[in-house]
Amino acid sequence: MPGGGGEREYLGRMKTILVPVDFSALTGRLVACAADHAKAIKAKVVLLHVVHLQLGAAVFDLETESASALLATMERSADAKLAALGRGLTRRGVDFRVRRLGGHPATVILGQARRMGAAYIAIGSHGHTAFFDLLLGSTASAVLRRARCPVLVVPAERPLPGRAGRRR
Repeated sequence: MPGGGGEREYLGRMKTILVPVDFSALTGRLVACAADHAKAIKAKVVLLHVVHLQLGAAVFDLETESASALLATMERSADAKLAALGRGLTRRGVDFRVRRLGGHPATVILGQARRMGAAYIAIGSHGHTAFFDLLLGSTASAVLRRARCPVLVVPAERPLPGRAGRRR
C-alpha cells in the first residue's frame, strides 16, 4: 500500500484529512464530502480501511485456518475497493493516499490520526440505535469522544418525512 517510510515528511507539507471507510452505502457520500473539503482547504485525503478480523472470526465462529483465508479475502477485497475510491478522487483532482490496516477500528483510526498529524478526521455515522451501539460499539462515537483533532461526521442520508416511497 502507498504511504511507506517517508509518509510523515510527505504528509507534513499539506493538511491531511483522514477518512476511515467501511465500504457501506455511506462510503461514497463520505468520500465526496471529504474530497470537497480537501479541495476547499488544499488538503490531502488519506483513505483508511481497518480490517477487523476478530469480529469477522467471532461472527462466523471460524478456526484459525479459516480465519486466515477470510483475512486474505477481506484484504484483497478492501484493496480493490480502496483502489476504486482512489480512482474517483483522481478524477476529482484530489491528492490522496490509501491505507489498509488490521485491528480494532476506533483504536487504529485514532492512532493513525495522531501519527499523521491529521488536521481532521471525516467519518461516517450510520445512525444505528443505542442498542446496536451497545452490542457492537460505534466506531464514529468512539472516535468523536477520543480524537485530538476536529472530527467531521457525515450522517447517512435519510428520506425527508412524508417522502418515503413517493415516486418522482
